[in-house]
Amino acid sequence: MDLHSPLKKFFGFNKFKGLQEQVVKSIVNNNNTFVIMPTGGGKSLCYQLPALMKEGTAIVVSPLIALMKNQVDAIRGISENNGVAHVLNSSLNKTEIAQVKSDIASGITKLLYVAPESLIKEEYVTFLRTQKISFVAIDEAHCISEWGHDFRPEYRNLKHIIKAIDNVPVICLTATATEKVQEDILKTLGITDANRFKASFNRANLFYEVRPKTKEVEKDIIRFVKQREGKSGIIYCLSRKKVEEVAQILQVNGIKAVPYHAGLDAKTRVKHQDMFLMEDCDVVVATIAFGMGIDKPDVRYVIHHDIPKSLESYYQETGRAGRDDGEGYCLAFYSYKDIEKLEKFMASKPVAEQEIGHALLQEVVGYAETSMNRRKYLLHYFGEEFDEKNGDGADMDDNSRNPKKKHEAKEDVVKLLKVIKDTLQKYKAKEVVNTLVGKENALLTSHKTHLQPFFGIGKDKPAGYWMALLRQVLVVNYIKKEIEQYGVIKITEHGLNYIDKPSSFMMTEDHEYSEENDNSIITNAKSSGGAADEKLVKLLRDLRKKVAKKQGVPPFAVFQDPSIDDMALKYPITLEELSKVHGVGEGKARKFGKEFVKLISSYVDENDVLRPDDLIVKSTGVNSGLKLFIIQNTDKKLPLEDIAKSKGLEMSQLIKEMEVIIFSGTKININYALDDLLDEDQQEEIHDYFMEAETDDIEEALEEFDGDYDEEELRLMRIKFINEVAN
Repeated sequence: MDLHSPLKKFFGFNKFKGLQEQVVKSIVNNNNTFVIMPTGGGKSLCYQLPALMKEGTAIVVSPLIALMKNQVDAIRGISENNGVAHVLNSSLNKTEIAQVKSDIASGITKLLYVAPESLIKEEYVTFLRTQKISFVAIDEAHCISEWGHDFRPEYRNLKHIIKAIDNVPVICLTATATEKVQEDILKTLGITDANRFKASFNRANLFYEVRPKTKEVEKDIIRFVKQREGKSGIIYCLSRKKVEEVAQILQVNGIKAVPYHAGLDAKTRVKHQDMFLMEDCDVVVATIAFGMGIDKPDVRYVIHHDIPKSLESYYQETGRAGRDDGEGYCLAFYSYKDIEKLEKFMASKPVAEQEIGHALLQEVVGYAETSMNRRKYLLHYFGEEFDEKNGDGADMDDNSRNPKKKHEAKEDVVKLLKVIKDTLQKYKAKEVVNTLVGKENALLTSHKTHLQPFFGIGKDKPAGYWMALLRQVLVVNYIKKEIEQYGVIKITEHGLNYIDKPSSFMMTEDHEYSEENDNSIITNAKSSGGAADEKLVKLLRDLRKKVAKKQGVPPFAVFQDPSIDDMALKYPITLEELSKVHGVGEGKARKFGKEFVKLISSYVDENDVLRPDDLIVKSTGVNSGLKLFIIQNTDKKLPLEDIAKSKGLEMSQLIKEMEVIIFSGTKININYALDDLLDEDQQEEIHDYFMEAETDDIEEALEEFDGDYDEEELRLMRIKFINEVAN
């Protein structure tokens, strides 16, 4: 069965991502299907494409009105008929409901999005029972399981409702689910026979960084956001009060930010969410209430002002960055005080719940304090192996880029464990540290600890050192925190063995965070596009925003960022050419394309742009992958011969590719290569020539210099000249 032509026709993609093709096949063949795919892995296409291909209407159960609205806008964007997708929920009036029903009955509607609570309504069930239903898709399926991180009781009932409507295949989709949650979902829905597809949890384009949280945290955030002006980001805080504070500080500093939390009235929440989607603001500061329903592909960074309660939430929240495969920066600020605050909140809960909570928090501490590759740590948590040398995205985290210093701490670990043992395992972390550094307090004196020979045995090092060591020893399970006696430190079996037979323990030193290190990381993070005509990109984005406003949809529902970048590479001037651009199918080209090709066409004329299709010589074509390769490797200052060789190009072909990049308005720095070829005076002489010359024609330059320089030197100098003067 060929699925590529419908994929191209409806969505404008030439190939599927990851497991999408197998999943779509499974649904088209009417099998129950279970899909675990990380946020940004392309889950929604898995049921949208079969729904568009099959006869009848697919029912999509989704927990949030905002999420449904997003998806409906996106599907309407690829079709001439708005009835192709509908929402059925509490926000509709009688007339609107009648319209939805008539579109389903006449076979126009391919996707019907419903909230689980609407699906319970007798009138809807009765109506749907008489219609041709192709299948039922359940999105965010972890809501079914009470072990999932976002349990919704109304989801438990879905099995009976689906049976009441029709005996159709069921497809469940979720972005995070541990083994336990997976089993629970399949059992509850009665589809243990489902075809199961589990995609890798690795999002290779995301960069992970954890910074120590200091009093300057807001300043750090402002600096970070200002360096990414015009890009969209989300900042997560744990309390509503903090959300309001941070949003205000950003606004005062000239950043377009809005707050979002459950304490705001529904109207304000919707307004702020729409401002974010419509690009009327750059940043949303939010509690975790935000984001479940945000299908915005071009979020460029996610900042955690406070560390979350579990690695699952952290993964889910960071996963909202870079869903279009472009740049995605995940920055978390971590201080152990925040963890202690969360532990205090838990103290009032039943012991069983506390145990789960503490175990989850312990994983978060491990992640924040680890010196190993963060991607490896995260994936290991989800039961997936990762090769930190050659895996996809292996160096995309702070620990790999700037390894932390370590030192041998075997003797200190023994001191620490002995103090815990000799104080009869009755103290919390703070008292253990006080005993080590010899700091008296009422509790220690009441137990006469200050009179013991080991009191102050570690006073040659500061308390902060011992606290850091204690946490690292906790992560490797030599000690544990007692739940029943809140926070008291006990030694484990492993710890007792260590006292008898100590082995090497490399303690990680906290590395202080510095400015230049920030900049180096940004330039290396995978940027979206990289080689498009920046001036045209800006014009196309402005037009996209205008068209989106007129249509009442978010800009990315018109065209996503990678499509805009591709237009600025290929300069399509007819609808047919536009439909060949990445992520633009025939439907989209017809629906939104006219104004875009008109803009590009006049831009090409005004700027005398040489379009890829006008280039007669197609040595390597205008290949954006090759361009990105050239830009990244000249950034790394690799010899030009090596860059050419690794792509099988002649030097003259490489120079031609670099000219295409530089003429499209993108910078390339080849100064390092020129410094090896020509001295300062020679470079200045050629620079001055291009400054005064009527034309940058190389033939004329060769004549002018009469054999002083060869063609290669002049062409490379022209690249440097345009880079400095024009770009």
